[in-house]
Amino acid sequence: MPKNNYFASIRVYTSIIKCYSDWLFLIKKEMEENFKMIAKCFFGFEEILEKELRTLGAQDVEKGVRMVSFKGDKGFMYKANLSLRTALKVLKPIYFFRANNEQALYKGISGLNWSKYLNANQTFVIDTTVHSTYFNHSEFVSQKCKDAIVDQFRERTGQRPSIDKQHPDLRINIHIDRDQVSVALDTSGASLHQRGYRTATNIAPINEVLAAGILLLSGWDGQSHFLDPMCGSGTFLAEAAMIACNIPANINRKEFAFEKWKDWDNDLFDTIVDSLMKKTREFHYTIKGFDKAPSAVSKAKDNIRNANLEDYVTVFEENFFDTEKETEGKLHIVFNPPYDERLDIHMERFYASIGDTLKKNYPGTDAWFITANLEALKFVGLKPSRKIKLFNASLEARLVKYEMYEGSKRTKFQV
Repeated sequence: MPKNNYFASIRVYTSIIKCYSDWLFLIKKEMEENFKMIAKCFFGFEEILEKELRTLGAQDVEKGVRMVSFKGDKGFMYKANLSLRTALKVLKPIYFFRANNEQALYKGISGLNWSKYLNANQTFVIDTTVHSTYFNHSEFVSQKCKDAIVDQFRERTGQRPSIDKQHPDLRINIHIDRDQVSVALDTSGASLHQRGYRTATNIAPINEVLAAGILLLSGWDGQSHFLDPMCGSGTFLAEAAMIACNIPANINRKEFAFEKWKDWDNDLFDTIVDSLMKKTREFHYTIKGFDKAPSAVSKAKDNIRNANLEDYVTVFEENFFDTEKETEGKLHIVFNPPYDERLDIHMERFYASIGDTLKKNYPGTDAWFITANLEALKFVGLKPSRKIKLFNASLEARLVKYEMYEGSKRTKFQV
């Protein structure tokens, strides 16, 4: 082989080896930077939360019960908290061990170097969930774990961090399943349903995460007109507008727990916010809310204004049962009718009126509503095309869909 060719081959070979080693370094770095997280959710929302995470770009996404696990880096942790509509919390697991008595629990918690996450002059709180015959009381577990953390600081520094249940610098999550103890940091802080826009609430308001999940389950994507005919304080309206415009769910939130962490990166957070806001889109239909109570209409308007959504949402003082469809084309209705446990209504007559109004006045409409009054559904007088089991707070509920056709159903399928 000529000498020039030989040296050229050596250079190519060296270059390939360098590229390969650089690639391995990047893969290793990425593996080190990515960590496991757990997004908690309501029963029945696991699939839509999984879809949300995949769409955002999460890695190793795995669906569980009332939770979805995934991997990402610090920036993705910020992004998940800002964007996820159906997550209640995002946890970052940091430690696992086994314990079947209080001594083993204390020793296990002491085995973690807590100065990595907390200073002696800071505050913390422990949230505990227990499913174990070895430990009966979550309060006892929280106390024992707190003792282990405080004792470690006292032995090493002579000082100790304090407990603050309202605004801690670090929120620790302990989960015990039989003898398996999982220690995680709560990246979110207060539940993610606290979006930051709802300052005024009506009687029996719906949880924001529940509202967003119902909208996604109903197939709402912003490609038609939208109506909430019993809008209360306007939660469905705000969540529907944010979905339609692809506005991050928690953009109005005051704070996240990770903002108090030692590795908080303000510049990275701002970059993530800017990136998400560049992906918002225009909405070319209408979003309307009705309520017959003037106080509810006033509160809904305030909340829509707080969420900076006045350009997309209008609220009217109207009794749904006196209205009819005002828009051309498909209409998407989603609402949370009052139920008699918390409001003074004549249940049978009320649900019959829902069915009559939809049937007579709202052709070309997909109507969805959630109710915890399972008996009441029989009075609607229409057959639901879908029924989905959910929970509204602790009450078992059904999300039902009624399809109102243009003209009769028979006409629709005639050729």
